[in-house]
Amino acid sequence: MNQWSAEKANAWWAEQGWVCGFNFLPSTAVNFIEMWHADTFDRATIQRELGWAADVGFNALRVNLHFLIWKHDRSGLLERLDWLMQTASDLGIRTVPCLFDDCGFGGSEPDYGPQPDPVPGVHNSRAVASPGRAALLDRSLWPAFEDYVRDVVHTFRSDNRILFWDLYNEPGNRMVFEASGSQSYQPDFSAASFDLMEASFAWSREELPVQPVTVGAWSTPLPGSSNAPYQTDIDQSALAMSDIVTFHAYWDSAHVRKFITHLAALNRPMLCTEWMARPVGSRISDQLEVFQTGNVGCFQWGLVKGRTQTNLPWPADLVLAHGGVADRSVWFHDLLDETGAPYDGAETSLLRQVLRGG
Repeated sequence: MNQWSAEKANAWWAEQGWVCGFNFLPSTAVNFIEMWHADTFDRATIQRELGWAADVGFNALRVNLHFLIWKHDRSGLLERLDWLMQTASDLGIRTVPCLFDDCGFGGSEPDYGPQPDPVPGVHNSRAVASPGRAALLDRSLWPAFEDYVRDVVHTFRSDNRILFWDLYNEPGNRMVFEASGSQSYQPDFSAASFDLMEASFAWSREELPVQPVTVGAWSTPLPGSSNAPYQTDIDQSALAMSDIVTFHAYWDSAHVRKFITHLAALNRPMLCTEWMARPVGSRISDQLEVFQTGNVGCFQWGLVKGRTQTNLPWPADLVLAHGGVADRSVWFHDLLDETGAPYDGAETSLLRQVLRGG
């Protein structure tokens, strides 16, 4: 199965209606291993929080799986994913599963056992990559990565609860968020990420999914740069191979408009699969309109404030690099607190007005 033609992709998009969703981790999970592990899969919290999302009017969610859960508990992972998708579908929400992820911001390799508590004061302090940055470099493990991709995609290849497949989140991202409030970098593993991304396109397509497959472009230039966005080898390959264009944009509206104009040349449906970071100007109050009027789907980061601590800012130097201010009095991501109350009632009112008509 080859990449969808632009005509097929645009015909698919015309049938969907505007997509406005969120990236989901329940508030009781510190990372995606804790979310999906049999011992900590919190059905009550997931059901409650998805109900709050439906009340706002969201119609899609994006969620990362984890290779280690499949490796140790294949049938359990598939059952729990099926349950989550059905719970969401009953509320009018479709699902975007993401299979791999290089964002190991906590700096530790993933472990299947109990997950540690968050580091106080640190954004996404226990985030672990999938399959893991070290595992990625061990080519003897790649047959298992292939089995994982084929198994999950094959199982749900004709499931209309899935909106599309996101094969790999931010391939090549090697940042670590330090407790000191700064960022550091692990050694460059992007060549392996590139290879796994391209292999994942081939493996998934050979399972003949009815849904489109994609990998989001995520590398953007710093303020003041005249460079075009999404120019790394990984991003260029992702855009060239994806059925639909997906991208990340934690920037103010002026930048995001330029990104959209740049990507529109590909003549494919566009969805921003990560956005909304208040202190860098990525705000619901003005950017929701940019996506809606441009017919660009969007998935904000975070729903409910919880153990990921993504209401706290990125490292200060990363915030500054994005033209923002690391103001810890302002929630960085997330929409609701643990009781379902909105952080900013004007945001949820606007979302309801746009998505529900009132």
